[in-house]
Amino acid sequence: MPSPSLPQLQAALFVNPAFASAEAYGAERAHILNQEALATARVAIARWPGHAPTPLCGLPALARELGVAALDYKDEGGRFGLGSFKALGGAYAVGRQLCRALSQRLGRAIGLEELPALRAQCADITVTCATDGNHGRSVAWGARMFGCRCVIYIHATVSEGRRAAIAAYGAEVVRTRGNYDDAVQQADRDARAQGWFVISDTSYPGYMDVPRDVMQGYQVMVEEAVGQLERQGRPWPTHIFVQAGVGGFAAAVCAYFWEHARPGEARPVFVVVEPERADCLMRSARAGRVTAVTGDLDTLMAGLACGEVSLLAWEILERGATAFCNIADDSAVAVMRLLAHPLPGDPVIVAGESAVAGLAAAIAVAQDPAQRTALGIDHESRLLFFGSEADTDPALYEQLVGTSAAKIREADERD
Repeated sequence: MPSPSLPQLQAALFVNPAFASAEAYGAERAHILNQEALATARVAIARWPGHAPTPLCGLPALARELGVAALDYKDEGGRFGLGSFKALGGAYAVGRQLCRALSQRLGRAIGLEELPALRAQCADITVTCATDGNHGRSVAWGARMFGCRCVIYIHATVSEGRRAAIAAYGAEVVRTRGNYDDAVQQADRDARAQGWFVISDTSYPGYMDVPRDVMQGYQVMVEEAVGQLERQGRPWPTHIFVQAGVGGFAAAVCAYFWEHARPGEARPVFVVVEPERADCLMRSARAGRVTAVTGDLDTLMAGLACGEVSLLAWEILERGATAFCNIADDSAVAVMRLLAHPLPGDPVIVAGESAVAGLAAAIAVAQDPAQRTALGIDHESRLLFFGSEADTDPALYEQLVGTSAAKIREADERD
């Protein structure tokens, strides 16, 4: 029976016929993401100023309402003060690209640990990217940290608040016409003409190294969450719902659990979640090939408003994802409000509109008997989510939730 305490949500679910439950991670996927490269990223990121683990929040009351054993939400809102997990990927990729550029210039291999002493050498290097907001903020922050120049492209519907947040890190911000994918193409054209380095989180033919670095940075977050579970003496989750734009974030999470899977043990059920108006991964799974979504990609979930699949991500998700799911904007808003004003006993969480897609999909699936059965969700299930952002657009957050994030946090501290 649906709980009167929860919003009644709906999601479209597509169980992936290409899912390879018994297939080994394999050398080809290890060429994209692997444990050795993760160790390099972990050591580098641990040196950054402000490095600290983000909390893994249990939501026991919500778990009871959904009829599952546990529900854990990795809250990335405090990551390096940038408001999102993207701080791990974009900035790390900037550092790796600077190492490649300086190695070529200086005629020797340059390691990440040398960058602080080479700021003067970085000053005439420019990095650039297109963004919906969070990735560009991370690239701009990384550029400032390492001392290089930065130009960020945003598309027509990116909010003024997100533009200002990027500019605050010293980047030049250029607004383009069209959607996110149009901004990606403009950044690529200008970079070729100017000799800049594109730091993109999406991969395409001939452009793989940087997106691979971005994804590898994301895995630091996944490893951190697993370590937090293990220190509590708790097993792996049985189900993971992860939101996706181009797919790099989702693929990083999926790859970690796939590569670290123990022989003979089932991997967690892995569900990729997208906005219903920007579901390029779900459409690709249905078609059995990479398929783009065109048009305005009009969704409140700005960080997920992507129409073209990252090819590297698809190499992992095509057979690594158990299912694909899409949700409407109003479902995301309902869950933002639920986390801001949680069930008694659960923590208050400030979560942005793109952060909650995975949780919204899980609530919808748990409320639908057929979908629940299709994914094997029962009273013993342990669900894990990665809350990818906080109120990265404070004005929009207040508009959607009805109260500012600052007031929500203040009220929580008083309680």
